[in-house]
Amino acid sequence: MSTGDEKERIEFLQGTLDMLVLRTLLLAPAHGHAIAHAIERNSDDVLQVEQGSLYPALHRLIRRGWIQAEEGLSENNRRAKFYRLTPKGRDQLAIENTRWEKFAGAIARIMRPAESEAD
Repeated sequence: MSTGDEKERIEFLQGTLDMLVLRTLLLAPAHGHAIAHAIERNSDDVLQVEQGSLYPALHRLIRRGWIQAEEGLSENNRRAKFYRLTPKGRDQLAIENTRWEKFAGAIARIMRPAESEAD
């Protein structure tokens, strides 16, 4: 990756990685590498998920009962843990989505004030 690419990447806000993992697992169970790759791919490579952040997040989500881990085989026939969203995780994803929309809307209102304020 070039230095220019590194400058284009954006750091995760606290709690955002958990929400993105839950959203990724909404589609289907996946192993850690596939989760990271899906987040990177779906963000057009703007978001990079480091293993040092991903695996603590996965363990945190398991402790909260939002995901479950199962042993399985990856695409290249290697043993891997596959993570699956739980019903409690689906409920939490809906909560996190609502929170994110409120947060993003609030930031947008501050960054782009109404036209009348600019006059």
